[in-house]
Amino acid sequence: MATTPALEIEPSAADVSEFGYGQELHRSIGTYASFAAGFSFVSILTTVFQLFGLGFSFAGPTFFWTWPAVFVGQILVALCFAELAGRYPISGAIYQWSRRLGGHVIGWFAGWTMIIAQCVTVAAAAIAMQAVLPAVWSGFQLVGGDPSITSVTGATNAIVLGLIVLTLTTIINSVAVRVMAVVNAAGVTAELVGALLLIVALFSTAQRGPGIVLNTSGLSGGAGALLAAALMAAYVLVGFDSAGELSEETHNPRKTAPRTILRALVVSGVGGALIIIAALMAAPALDDQLSSGGLAWVVTSRLGDFWGRVFLLDVVLAAFVCTLAIQTATTRMIYSMSRDEVLPMSKRLRKVSRRGATVNAAVLVGVLATALLVVNYGHAGVFTALTSTCIVLLYLAYLCVTGPMLYRRLKGWPRELGEQVDEDGKPVFSLGRWGLPVNLLAVVYGLAMAINLAWPRQDIFDPEGTEPVLRYFALIVLGVTAVGGLVAFTAKKHAYREAIGLLPDAPAGADPAAVPSQAG
Repeated sequence: MATTPALEIEPSAADVSEFGYGQELHRSIGTYASFAAGFSFVSILTTVFQLFGLGFSFAGPTFFWTWPAVFVGQILVALCFAELAGRYPISGAIYQWSRRLGGHVIGWFAGWTMIIAQCVTVAAAAIAMQAVLPAVWSGFQLVGGDPSITSVTGATNAIVLGLIVLTLTTIINSVAVRVMAVVNAAGVTAELVGALLLIVALFSTAQRGPGIVLNTSGLSGGAGALLAAALMAAYVLVGFDSAGELSEETHNPRKTAPRTILRALVVSGVGGALIIIAALMAAPALDDQLSSGGLAWVVTSRLGDFWGRVFLLDVVLAAFVCTLAIQTATTRMIYSMSRDEVLPMSKRLRKVSRRGATVNAAVLVGVLATALLVVNYGHAGVFTALTSTCIVLLYLAYLCVTGPMLYRRLKGWPRELGEQVDEDGKPVFSLGRWGLPVNLLAVVYGLAMAINLAWPRQDIFDPEGTEPVLRYFALIVLGVTAVGGLVAFTAKKHAYREAIGLLPDAPAGADPAAVPSQAG
């Protein structure tokens, strides 16, 4: 690719045309909204509240150390993504990056895997309302009975609440990108303020010192227990790449996206670590009640019923915005792949409304997530296994980027692209000489964590010991995803090759039709 010039007239639109696309999406997202997209996907208030008890149940207070370990690993991945975001500012980032680094087949499977994983994650985020709303007010238990997610009434009510959330997020995503960005940014602001106040409140009511994180009394399973406890952090610290998904709607994306990808992860990592430490210091007791009640129990016990409910309402808002952000990222992946004619109903799914919304893609994601909610009916263990599996798929999609990136780096990437600058005429984000070791460690970490996530543990996939097949659920879903992907790719491969032949990794100004297809 030729050196990208510092353009004076609509440089971001020129960036899209350089990659063979037209500017269809509206550029209305600024720096803060770009950061909000990644931060709200991670959503530490939502996910740490959901999963605190899980991590503590495996390793006691020492589970805290799995958080910085996973955070460091994800920082390595985020640094690689930031380097790519400045060079390929295109919607459907994971798909587009992997396609350009590893070829069309790898790119297609990365996108396919990402869509499936994100649809499940949308459903999981929506169903999180059951863990919070009935605790705020019993009237939110619309289906009378036990509000526990593991009970029939709790699981049924979770479906009802989830349907309401998905309806609202689908409407917002169908209206206009500007509306989505405003709602997302407002929600993230509330979450940031709430997280900061929660940290201060818990530290001010602490019963023990920070040395509690060195207490090994709950660590009975050794290294295996820590690996299982690491799943909590692994579940939380994903989705920071969403800022890259919105590149075609972001002002000055070559400059903005790399920074906001890293900023979203760093703020989430530091904030999450402080919440975990504060909760361990403030917990009324470090026993089974903390495992079952989790962070919500700590908050209501220490801050009282009224203020506890106020903080839980902030968690509700965070969960809603998290669902919205994940659905938005998924629609952009569908739009990007449909634009390349690689998905069924591509012509419909790639349509953009006058307000810049991908309405058909948003409705599709809402329908698919709704269907997945039904899985939770009376079988919460199935949904837990499905949710765990979607994180495995996300890590594999990330590997479809970092793996080919490492191979290409050994062949001379990114030097082969020449000098590239952002919209201000400054060099784009680059790891320089640190690129190779960072990339290598990112691949090693990704492989290790994917194996750890998919390992058939009874405590994670079949805690009741009644459904042994659930222990292998991750491996089964991975197999189904691969087979389904192969069938779908085979059905669309001719249209894909024809479309890709018109797309290009071409220099700006070159004739896209003259660029040969680069089969993966």
